[in-house]
Amino acid sequence: MKIAVIDGQGGGIGKHITEKIRKELGTSIEIIALGTNSVATSMMLKAGANEGATGENAIIKTVEEVDVITGALSILVADSMLGELTPSMAVAVGSSKALKMLLPVGRNRLEIIGVHQEPLPHLIDILVNNLKKHREVGANV
Repeated sequence: MKIAVIDGQGGGIGKHITEKIRKELGTSIEIIALGTNSVATSMMLKAGANEGATGENAIIKTVEEVDVITGALSILVADSMLGELTPSMAVAVGSSKALKMLLPVGRNRLEIIGVHQEPLPHLIDILVNNLKKHREVGANV
């Protein structure tokens, strides 16, 4: 399974996602860190990503080649992350055939009705458990 973790700004969310995936799913999972900036990419690489790339073109091209895309819900919102996530990036993520497992966090003036607020560590635990289920049942991701 090839997983893209996308993050921007300081890379904190992506770092935590990458660490937890690596810890719980081991080295058989390929994690690709995709940062909107080099700091975010570097944080995810330090957290255990196999490889990383930075910027608009890297994100647009790489999301076509992965099985799962994860990150904050804001990776679907044009001009989110204080403008770091471009409209082209949002379109590429949204139109990718990869399964998207996104965390409902961020400050994007976007509210998902029916979703209860959870602390970030709890959301990441749920994300990793869902990834385990997909891997165990051999889901076509």
